[in-house]
Amino acid sequence: MEFLNDYAWIVWLGLILVFLIVEMNTLEFTFLMVALGSLGGLVSGLFGLPWWAQIVIAAVLALLLLLAVKPPLLRRLKRGGDPTKTLVDALIGMEGTVIHDFVDGQGQVKLAVGETWTARVSAQRKTELEVGDRITVTSIEGATAIVAPVKGNAK
Repeated sequence: MEFLNDYAWIVWLGLILVFLIVEMNTLEFTFLMVALGSLGGLVSGLFGLPWWAQIVIAAVLALLLLLAVKPPLLRRLKRGGDPTKTLVDALIGMEGTVIHDFVDGQGQVKLAVGETWTARVSAQRKTELEVGDRITVTSIEGATAIVAPVKGNAK
């Protein structure tokens, strides 16, 4: 056991290094908090505490950091996120034009961004759409846009 007390600092340095490398790959602050807890174990070992006390201090410190520091840190970092809608969320509410007549509630539309989508008329609307009619995307189901006619379509 004397050997473990004398060379525990090497184990702590190795653990800290491993945890920091894992943190660089995950970027979620969990392993950073564990690395900081291990740093507490290293420091307590430098003050001459036995190896079992170093492990207790490292575990308690890591747990406190995970519970008390990580959540507010993540909230603060995500607070300034980009509010721009992307992918499917950006398509909801977008207008477009019918480019192929709807037969049995299905057809094709060209959205305002220039994309052509297979489309289906919303279940609430039982209207047939014709080429040139304006539509609004109400939802996306797989690769099909669910659309509703825009009020004021000329018929």
